[in-house]
Amino acid sequence: MEKTLVILKPSAVQRGLIGKIITRFEDKGLQIVGMKMIFLTDNVLEVHYAHLKEKPFFKRIKESMQVSPVVAMCLKGVSVVDVVRAMTGPTNGRSAQAGTIRGDFSVSVQENIIHASDSVEAAKIEVKRFFKEEELFDYPQLMLPNIYANDEY
Repeated sequence: MEKTLVILKPSAVQRGLIGKIITRFEDKGLQIVGMKMIFLTDNVLEVHYAHLKEKPFFKRIKESMQVSPVVAMCLKGVSVVDVVRAMTGPTNGRSAQAGTIRGDFSVSVQENIIHASDSVEAAKIEVKRFFKEEELFDYPQLMLPNIYANDEY
């Protein structure tokens, strides 16, 4: 099974949406194998958003991501990267469909509630960036036979 990184951004934390968003992932059948609240440092943000570092709006991203702590989660499941991306919706909350996390909770490009790894490769890198090995837990998901067919996991 795959693992992916999810960050509940300050816009989710400040608006009291942490529980509602986590519930969506649990209701879907995804397993939380790591979770913590942290403040993001300049260094972490510069590495995490390296592809945007030279953009004129990067300063705004950093400022936004440091308004409050974030909640970092590692989720596990079959095709979890694609599942979480579908649940998250497109970056721009105004164009995200109702029923997605951004579609239901965001009307902004910047204050768009959530970050989710965009590929299996990125997920592996991002999980390691935010979690030490001892902060991730491997425990049986007892309801697995009720979430997937026995040949799916």
